[in-house]
Amino acid sequence: MFAWLCVTLGVAFGSAILPLLSIEIFLVGLALQEPHIPWLALGAVVAVGQVGGKLVYYYAAKGQLPLPRWMHRKRAPGPPSARRLRWQLRTKRIRGWIEALREKCHRHPRWMVGTYGVSSVLGLPPFMATSVLAGMVRMSVSAFVGAGLVGRFIRFSAVAASPALFAGWIF
Repeated sequence: MFAWLCVTLGVAFGSAILPLLSIEIFLVGLALQEPHIPWLALGAVVAVGQVGGKLVYYYAAKGQLPLPRWMHRKRAPGPPSARRLRWQLRTKRIRGWIEALREKCHRHPRWMVGTYGVSSVLGLPPFMATSVLAGMVRMSVSAFVGAGLVGRFIRFSAVAASPALFAGWIF
């Protein structure tokens, strides 16, 4: 059982960093294959792994985690190209929206905690996006970890319990 919990922690952390991995599918498969593992333990382990992985995005957005050199923007010397100007015009509205959202989060910190908490349970707005936004608006680490752990625990405990719940209804 302990080995499966360690593997689950690793998969949860990896899926938080690389969103191509689906922790939900892994968790349902594990709960079906190993029904003796308590669903509360699975929910807690996945919550810790997910929030630990999202801390990487949080600190990167906050500016405290240096990004690799290949991820930095490269500016060409001289005036911007026509292509770059078109791109800037197309994304002007989105950048304005993000800036307004950032300002609103600075003025109302509880709003960001609530949004992040709802996102950690429902996944809407996307949890990765709210993790990055939380770092951008400098949400406190304790609020980030606390709201994320509670929300992710609720979400993934329900996901881990779902196979047993549906098996009881069907059979």
